[in-house]
Amino acid sequence: MKLTILGGGGFRVPLVHEAVATAATGLTVDEIALHDVNPSRLATISAVIEGQGEHLTAEGRAVALPRLLATTDLREALTGADFVFSAVRVGGAEARTVDERVALGLGLLGQETIGPGGLAYALRTLPVALEIARTIAEVAPQAWTINFTNPAGIVTEAMRSVLGDRVVGICDTPIGLVRRVGRLLGADLVAGERGAEVDYVGLNHLGWLRSVRLEGTDRLPGLLADDAALEEIEEARLIGKDWVRSDGALPNEYLFYYLHTDEAIRRITAAATTRGEFLAKQQGDFYLAAAEADGRGPGEACCTSPLDLWRATLHEREATYMAESRDEERREEDVAGGGYQEVAMRLMTAIATGRRERMILDVGNIAAGREDAPASERIVPELPADCVLEVLCEVDGDGVRPLPIAPIELGRLGMMSALRSSERAILEAATTGSREAAWRGFSTHPLVSSPALGRALLEGYEAGHPQIAQLLARG
Repeated sequence: MKLTILGGGGFRVPLVHEAVATAATGLTVDEIALHDVNPSRLATISAVIEGQGEHLTAEGRAVALPRLLATTDLREALTGADFVFSAVRVGGAEARTVDERVALGLGLLGQETIGPGGLAYALRTLPVALEIARTIAEVAPQAWTINFTNPAGIVTEAMRSVLGDRVVGICDTPIGLVRRVGRLLGADLVAGERGAEVDYVGLNHLGWLRSVRLEGTDRLPGLLADDAALEEIEEARLIGKDWVRSDGALPNEYLFYYLHTDEAIRRITAAATTRGEFLAKQQGDFYLAAAEADGRGPGEACCTSPLDLWRATLHEREATYMAESRDEERREEDVAGGGYQEVAMRLMTAIATGRRERMILDVGNIAAGREDAPASERIVPELPADCVLEVLCEVDGDGVRPLPIAPIELGRLGMMSALRSSERAILEAATTGSREAAWRGFSTHPLVSSPALGRALLEGYEAGHPQIAQLLARG
């Protein structure tokens, strides 16, 4: 079995390799192909992976080390792939800093996937994602594509227009929330222990856990009424116990940016650097140091290997995740959520082996090719059939099947509709080069809601991102 990882020089790729090498989900992968447009970063991550393989073997944890192919040739990486993990970052961390600073300069939220920064990220990423999808369709048409390229919802939606149901979006934040609740209730909610039924619905980074039924009884109201229980749920601490109790649901952690926008902007602005600037420096330092460590000559002493440097950098990165939303350091139980690599591996294993899994995934509102299906056949009848939602699904050898949800409340539906409408305007701009569509997208985002600010954002991102300026110049 061949697994291709796009964005193979990315910092978190060794997490996937470790899960594969240790057969964490019971699946054996014969070959991992890493593809990246940056040969230097690709070489560095390959060195980390090689060191990781040696350590796992010495520790007796390696079950089957896969062959490793590292290439800058997309077609070579994809040819013969059974599964494709798409985790590209167009423009790198440096482009993210522009996304953040243009928004902050206008008094708006500067964040990677939320608000205008997320739209700018989408605008330069969608053309690349669509080209990747077309290449997969040509050289690996039977492959399943698992997308964690952000903004995952609209990127998955775009790729589905080419690949249909064989592309699925993933995120590790919903499953982290469900697991925290499950620990409090003493049941594995994802596995369906004690007849567990979970109702989670939303878009990527905009979702809610609305009910948790155990043995026929909804246990969520009791948790929401219990301050001690809410103290153990990171999302409730972030967003406020009184609010989640009033709202009657536990939100995805990214709702912090919608519900406490002014506070988020204040904290980001008060910090010495934005998250993007922090990561650009941190990862830049890592890649430079790791390349030097890997390139030392025979006999040269060095106490730090690329693998050691990577581990230390990873710990700092995870501990400071969404730091602007917290008044405390992340608790160990908050960090230990399994990660996106586990979600991806479980999804791949279920499809490859037929072993049934229940997972929260980004999937179409109805099967691809059924855009004309009646509303009664849609997960959320009020939304378009091809809209990608984040809901609980059942996965096995026959594919991915969304599970039914309760009717969605008007307020949540409104937030979801406004966000996806804005993102779809950006998708139109990405595929047609229309500045008018881009202007509409930036202007109508729920965290902007201003044609004047929308135009200023568009002009700022054209000035800061040559690829966006080039794209829109063709329209």
